[in-house]
Amino acid sequence: MATYKILAATGCPTGIAHTYMAAEALEQAAKTKGITIKVETHGQIGIENELTNEEIQAADAIIIAADKDVQSERFAGKRVIEVPVSKGIKDAEQLIDDALQGRGRIFKGNSEEVASSDQKDPTNIGHKIYKHLMNGVSHMLPFVVGGGVLIAVSFLWGIYSADPNNAQYNEFAAMLKTIGGTSMGLMVPVLSAYIAESISKRPGLIVGFVGGMIALTGETGFLGGIVSGFIAGYIIIILSKLFKKLPKSLDGLKVIFLYPVIGVFLIGIIMTFLSSPMAGINKAMMDFLAGFENSNPLILGIIVGSMSAFDMGGPVNKAAYVTGTALLAQGNTTFMAGVSAACIAPPLMTTIAVLFFKDAYTKEDRNAGFVNLILGSTHITEGAIPFAAMNPLKNIPAMMLGSSVAAVLTYLFKVQVPAPHGGFLVLPVVTHGLLWILAILAGAMVGGLLLGFIQMRSKKTK
Repeated sequence: MATYKILAATGCPTGIAHTYMAAEALEQAAKTKGITIKVETHGQIGIENELTNEEIQAADAIIIAADKDVQSERFAGKRVIEVPVSKGIKDAEQLIDDALQGRGRIFKGNSEEVASSDQKDPTNIGHKIYKHLMNGVSHMLPFVVGGGVLIAVSFLWGIYSADPNNAQYNEFAAMLKTIGGTSMGLMVPVLSAYIAESISKRPGLIVGFVGGMIALTGETGFLGGIVSGFIAGYIIIILSKLFKKLPKSLDGLKVIFLYPVIGVFLIGIIMTFLSSPMAGINKAMMDFLAGFENSNPLILGIIVGSMSAFDMGGPVNKAAYVTGTALLAQGNTTFMAGVSAACIAPPLMTTIAVLFFKDAYTKEDRNAGFVNLILGSTHITEGAIPFAAMNPLKNIPAMMLGSSVAAVLTYLFKVQVPAPHGGFLVLPVVTHGLLWILAILAGAMVGGLLLGFIQMRSKKTK
């Protein structure tokens, strides 16, 4: 059996790009230093290159570069370095050096079947909360994307094609909308369930799911799903501490009976009382954001564009995206149009930069820029990260400006995008699709030319 000096696990909320970029960066950094490494990835297709118990026990150190749950309880007793997935991409060499120098902490884990990774680690509390939230988001997104695209396709027969009393009615379109609506309806329960699962492992799943269903029926939206997920997770943590002194022979009873019965009872009572005020808060927040669309699309576009390009797949970007999916689930297709435009634009900016300023970039950079034409067209913002990292203090603001231009124009053109992902693949169902493309290309051109000028000046001063 092969042994590895360092093991790593990477994972990001969407599991599309960051996960594999971090894995590649760590593998390359280890190869440069002549160190053996095995990297386990937690992407949307599941766990790949899974670490075995024997490999874990034989390794000198573990690097966790993830913004979602990667089953870290496996690493109890090992020296662990835990960072956001973005650091796995940007600081791979430093992480390898830290692992070789014995930095990190001995991961204590927990012999209980329930464990919270927040315990006794106050310095990392912000990242832990974000990780729990993103674990819910990563499991929620496929339901939103699948359901949203099917609903969008149903509109090809007409906006009212699912209404049997309308002349546009089409039976197949109505079926598509029903299926898509069912998938979208699972958004809040799944979000809640997997936030709870990240906090308290498997016992939290059922309690979180029930809490999410109550949040859904109480019309509290995704905000209620987030609250119920965290409450459910910590209900199980508290119960695990209360029942800690029960005989080991009753462990099975705790998991199969005590946790679900008491947990579901408690989350049910709490969420029932919280539903009414939470519904009011959720509606007010959504109305506030949606109100910008007509009253001041310029400000909304700047906010959405800046958020989307600030960290390209990170927490700020995800805040804009999740808000867009939540509004989409409520029938608002305008807000998501601006978010999509702002997320598509950054990779296209890099394509324009290497196309018009080819002498300022290396051959590898130019190739990456051309590949980003495909990534951007399919709404994968993360391809722009290596270019942002070249000169972050200048390149990121340039990308934020370009994305803001794309978002502002999208709102001014009153574009509607009924699908939460897919990039230009969903053009057939986009209202004012040609204007949407024009808005994105305008933003990409502004950002791309700025990136090129910055790179050219940077090269001349070296």
